[in-house]
Amino acid sequence: MPYFGLIVMIVWVACLVDVIRADEHEVRNLPKPLWLMVVILLPLVGSVLWLLVGRPDGVGWSRTQTSASAYPEYDRPGRQAGQQPETDEEFLRRCRERAEQQRRVAREQEKRRLEREGGTGA
Repeated sequence: MPYFGLIVMIVWVACLVDVIRADEHEVRNLPKPLWLMVVILLPLVGSVLWLLVGRPDGVGWSRTQTSASAYPEYDRPGRQAGQQPETDEEFLRRCRERAEQQRRVAREQEKRRLEREGGTGA
């Protein structure tokens, strides 16, 4: 077994890269930073544990998943759901008020513009 150390190092580096590239919400059994520490501190055992119980289900070595949007950070599960409904309602109320205020200012500006054009064109 003269190549055992080399094999362990290759597996360790591959698992280390895999832990780093894994999505936080898909990692199983432990938080991602803890998996990183386990793999770094226990190269052989940590790598085997990562492959058996920590690695996300159904992913290959190449993570070439294409995102549906241009901003993949918004594709996380639960990202689109409001966390606090009362805060969302307050936000929407303020948006409506701001939009109404902007419409009012635009109508006043348009009215002044028409008055100026009507007064100078006579």
